[in-house]
Amino acid sequence: MAKKYKVNISQNAVVDLEHIFFYIVEDNINNAQKFILELEEKIYSLETFPERFSYIPENIYLGANYRHLVYKKYRVIYRLEDKSVYILRVIHGSKLLEL
Repeated sequence: MAKKYKVNISQNAVVDLEHIFFYIVEDNINNAQKFILELEEKIYSLETFPERFSYIPENIYLGANYRHLVYKKYRVIYRLEDKSVYILRVIHGSKLLEL
């Protein structure tokens, strides 16, 4: 059986998800709800084997070991610590990470 990690979502990532939702809802509320649910499903999939995703290129500048899960046009930035996954940000793929 695969090792289970606890997924923790930072306040910054929650705010990011809210902004994404409100951006999409301007066009269609159903699409916004569906997208956020799919994105959250991807985030919680990190409970198993979060190492499967690559390190972010910004690590060179940040001196960190962050990883990212890419879903459609968005990047979920996270770090691993013991048996926990910490979701730091959810940003558009064209943006660089700013903590």
